[in-house]
Amino acid sequence: MTAAPSPASAADRPRLGLRERKKIKTREAIRAATYALIEEQGYDATTIDQIADRAEVSPSTVFRYFPTKEDIVLTDEYDPLILEELRARPADEPWTDSIRYVTQRAVQAGVEEDIKVSRLRSRLVAEVPAVRSRMLESMSVTGRMICQAIAERTGRAPGELEVRVYAMALIGGLMEATLYWAEHGHQDGYAALVDRTLDVLEHGLAGEKR
Repeated sequence: MTAAPSPASAADRPRLGLRERKKIKTREAIRAATYALIEEQGYDATTIDQIADRAEVSPSTVFRYFPTKEDIVLTDEYDPLILEELRARPADEPWTDSIRYVTQRAVQAGVEEDIKVSRLRSRLVAEVPAVRSRMLESMSVTGRMICQAIAERTGRAPGELEVRVYAMALIGGLMEATLYWAEHGHQDGYAALVDRTLDVLEHGLAGEKR
């Protein structure tokens, strides 16, 4: 499907105020410091004090923005944008088309624009139990967000079993795509893996043996 540009694109959003821009700049500095330190010395050896020193902020500032070190690795600015994009899709567009379009937009913004960082994050999810565990916790938050979007589109209640199952199947599938990407040395394009994931959710297993 070739979709028109989303009306919820960055160019259409109001300009952020100075305070919010400073917050984003601080978060980005903390993330950049964390990624650099992990590349240099590994995840376990990297401490919050080191991150704060590299980012030129206090340790308390790091904790104000990110409750745990794992959150620095995993948290990004894109989850709220996914909900915004879904709400902006045409009401008569098939739900699976909307999901595919918005997911690929998120992949482009969150993965392809900084592929080096994305590869590092996926490797940490695959190799560091604490990061993977924290990701599983955060999935429930994203899942509830997707449930709300499904409810708004379909008229169902966000707490319905079928809605929850679909939302968590989507989130779980994307996590498995991330793990697969890392476990196979990032040989395949992540966007292609996401497409394969969505195909399975939409059509089931092709060529299933009986």
